[in-house]
Amino acid sequence: MFPRKKLEMLLEELREHPDPHALLEQYTIPARVAANILFIACYVYGDIEGKIVYDLGCGTGRLAIGAAILGARRVVGVDIDPKALRVARINSVIANVVSRVEWILSDVEYLSGKCDVVVQNPPFGVQKRGADRKFLIKALEIGSTIYSLHKSNEESRRFIRRLVNEHGGRVDAIICMDLPLRPIFPFHRKRVHVVRVDLYRIVKGGM
Repeated sequence: MFPRKKLEMLLEELREHPDPHALLEQYTIPARVAANILFIACYVYGDIEGKIVYDLGCGTGRLAIGAAILGARRVVGVDIDPKALRVARINSVIANVVSRVEWILSDVEYLSGKCDVVVQNPPFGVQKRGADRKFLIKALEIGSTIYSLHKSNEESRRFIRRLVNEHGGRVDAIICMDLPLRPIFPFHRKRVHVVRVDLYRIVKGGM
């Protein structure tokens, strides 16, 4: 088992987005949260090692690179922002996983292909209501198992369960965690804003 603390430290060394956009909700996922998500996927459910993993809305690549470090056979990171992907490529060099990670510049709606696992931290829909919807739909289209992070509240849970069921999936587990966010936009007032989030494990059909 790869030490969780070591993974967190490696992810902490990776570069962040130099010019994040609020409309795209480009928050860099904290290294500790990314490490926790990946450890759950890898060591609780066996969904990383030897698998083909896609990270939709990958940003600067922490989840994708972490999956590669934990032994994914192949990782594909997808993002609409070329600046984010330039940083992600640099980060894959820093983490020494260049040979196992591919970066694709695309809106997720136009993505095709199949994978074993999708790991994603999509927009929460704070700036644009329902922004996470297309990420969930695409994840269910291409992946057999999905790990997806969303704001924790009953309205979101009802919406996500309904959407997942409508597209042939099933919510297998919901794991609550805190997501601490540093102030990166002018409208932020708190030194650290902690958002309560749910990590969904979603499986296709009757898996």
